[in-house]
Amino acid sequence: MNVVLALLAMMPLYSTVAVGDSSGHHAHGHATTPSGRVGEREFGRTGDPEKVTRAISIDMSDKMRFNPSNLRVKQGETVRFVVSNSGKTMHEMVLGTMQGLKEHAALMRKHAGMEHDESHMVHVEPGGSQEIVWQFTRAGTFHYGCLIPGHFEAGMVGKIVVAR
Repeated sequence: MNVVLALLAMMPLYSTVAVGDSSGHHAHGHATTPSGRVGEREFGRTGDPEKVTRAISIDMSDKMRFNPSNLRVKQGETVRFVVSNSGKTMHEMVLGTMQGLKEHAALMRKHAGMEHDESHMVHVEPGGSQEIVWQFTRAGTFHYGCLIPGHFEAGMVGKIVVAR
């Protein structure tokens, strides 16, 4: 019940309906922007794999770093992130705003077994690889982080500058 209450408290952050289950998974419903566009978040929306303009490989390591940790993309660009885990521990990549990532990281510290099931997040086993296809619909500075407890706090965060 505490997990559900904590997720409900985060609803204003993501403008979504939060759902939790006993397996430790969580997912959010359809996001909307302040303009009411369904499926879009402040930092973009799920990209169409047929419209990918480039692929960006990102490595996650047990040094608690992303490589690269700074990216530049163009507004409207659809990117395929190929996210690899070269470490020996689980890592994840979650796209978002810095405020949203900090708040989500705090929730993850309280509920460490939680896993993600959303298009702007991937959970990657050691030695594994996953993909995120994302369209950056707004200019601005956004971030990506590993929200596994202790990783974000250790500096496992990157920055994406979306230029017009």
